[in-house]
Amino acid sequence: ENNPKKKYPVLYLLHGAGGDEEAWISMGRAAQILDNLIEKGLCEPMIVVMPNGNPGQQAARTLGLPEKQIDWRDEAHRNDYVKSLCTEIVPFIEKNFRAIAKPSSRAIAGLSMGGGHTISASTLYPELFDYICPLSAAGSATPEQIATLKKAGVKLYFLACGNSDFLFKGTEEMHAKLDEQGLDHVYFVSEGGHTWANWRLYLNTFAPMLFK
Repeated sequence: ENNPKKKYPVLYLLHGAGGDEEAWISMGRAAQILDNLIEKGLCEPMIVVMPNGNPGQQAARTLGLPEKQIDWRDEAHRNDYVKSLCTEIVPFIEKNFRAIAKPSSRAIAGLSMGGGHTISASTLYPELFDYICPLSAAGSATPEQIATLKKAGVKLYFLACGNSDFLFKGTEEMHAKLDEQGLDHVYFVSEGGHTWANWRLYLNTFAPMLFK
């Protein structure tokens, strides 16, 4: 507000299954974590976009809006949300907000289902985001997709999971694939499982690494 011409980088922060656009605010404490980091000079001021990742919902269920029934197992709908995020939401943000519209000013991160969305978005649109942070991710990538990301020149790949998380084995496999393809990345393993305590820790850890 003090400098209406200043533009900012953007973090697209995605929720998990059962969540909605409120999850990172109410349970993830994203505003408090980022405000504290910014106030201490530990991370860059940024715009944070937290979309609803449930394609059948117009917004959080608490608003009582009609929903569409979409079979997420249907291959025809597999990447509906990811495509909308990358081809509709990102351009909308860059048109309507003071966002810097280039890969080095775009980051994407998500937990669980949102971690899977993060991986899918980065592999389907490898030159869109320079900062990629799958957290306890329900998803993976092929060696060919990882090689394409490496070629695109990703600045940060932050892979995190709890050591007793039910998705830890998949995260270990993803870590091995990244190593095999020579994609430099941060592999952050914490104690515990599939919990908000870990996801808050991960946000606090990777946010200072963004947009450097």
